[in-house]
Amino acid sequence: MPARLIIEGGTPLRGEVQVSAAKNAALPAMAASLLTAQPVLLENVPGLADVVTMHKLLKTLGAESSAEADGATRLQVKRVASHEAPYELVSTMRASVVVLGPLLARTGVARVALPGGCAIGGRGGRPIDQHLKGLARLGADITIQNGYVEARASRLKGARITTDLVTVTGTENLMMAAAGAEGTTVIENAAREPEVADLARLLGTMGARIEGAGTARLVIEGAPELGGARHRVIPDRIEAGTLIVAGAITGGDLTVAGLAPEHLSAVLAKLEECGVGLEVGADRVRVRGPARPRAADVITSPFPGFPTDMQAQVMTLLGLADGQSRVTETIFENRFMHVAELARMGARIETDGATAVIRGVPEYQGAPVMASDLRASAALVLAGLAARGRTSVSRVYHLDRGYERLELKLAGAGARIARTSA
Repeated sequence: MPARLIIEGGTPLRGEVQVSAAKNAALPAMAASLLTAQPVLLENVPGLADVVTMHKLLKTLGAESSAEADGATRLQVKRVASHEAPYELVSTMRASVVVLGPLLARTGVARVALPGGCAIGGRGGRPIDQHLKGLARLGADITIQNGYVEARASRLKGARITTDLVTVTGTENLMMAAAGAEGTTVIENAAREPEVADLARLLGTMGARIEGAGTARLVIEGAPELGGARHRVIPDRIEAGTLIVAGAITGGDLTVAGLAPEHLSAVLAKLEECGVGLEVGADRVRVRGPARPRAADVITSPFPGFPTDMQAQVMTLLGLADGQSRVTETIFENRFMHVAELARMGARIETDGATAVIRGVPEYQGAPVMASDLRASAALVLAGLAARGRTSVSRVYHLDRGYERLELKLAGAGARIARTSA
């Protein structure tokens, strides 16, 4: 029987938990190893299902990987053995499309499966057309045949690229392609997320010159040959935010350590608005939950705005607030799939298109619920921690894609939570 999480709710979380590394920074950093024949050593890589998938993909492309004694992961692609990212791997992890840019820059040829359907969708189905338009500006000939993107270029040349919308993986793909291109590339309307800035730091160590990381305008001077690097992956701001909400929703007193508070400014500001007590240090946040949260309105937007990846978790907190809240989702369609499951636990939430109206209830009741995607699964765990009685969360493979041993971290802070396949 597939694994489930069983949660006996109602225990305030106490003590200290440590944040793992960011999956969304680790995956493009791993893909960047395709840009050089030299070894790339990555410290602080999380042990997640998506990271395992990226290892498999890089291996099919010719990478050798090994674990170093100090916990770092060593990747080396002495020779690209294949130019194809097959559908079997791309379909399980959309982020694998970030191999397109580095493959093209290194070898002049890339064949990458179009990512298939995704439960949460997006504006136009989370398309990769921004990636392809940008690569064409750099000189690539691109065709789409039999469900694959085929890109060719004798040598990529620097260009000015303005994306139609802000795309994180698109910015990352174009940055990596530009790092191996001849001349200077300017990317306007670039994503400003910390994960993008982290990749810029790695590419800089490898020999590219990048200005403007963390802003909407990136200037990238490609290098004729990129070298190896040693790089430490940043902490996962979404895991950190989820753990902070866990402390708040249980009325606990929890310190979340090993994070970068500046990556969470919008989330911390919103939690303070909800009456959550926060003490922010250099790399930690102490959170004390209110007797009952205050209602608040949330609108998701690209960084530095409120992250879509924290919307479900904060909605779960607002479900217990004293008053009416409104959540507006501007990034992804279908991102309210957790609402029906929260309703099974007693939440009063009505959705209309991109807006959800939440009328706070005094408590949740434990119930069997089912995760539909990664962040929805985190929201259901949070609801279970706060609920009266027992909650069973099934389909936790969604959770394992983005959270490293979450139930063990929560149990270490006093939660009554266990994984079972019985």
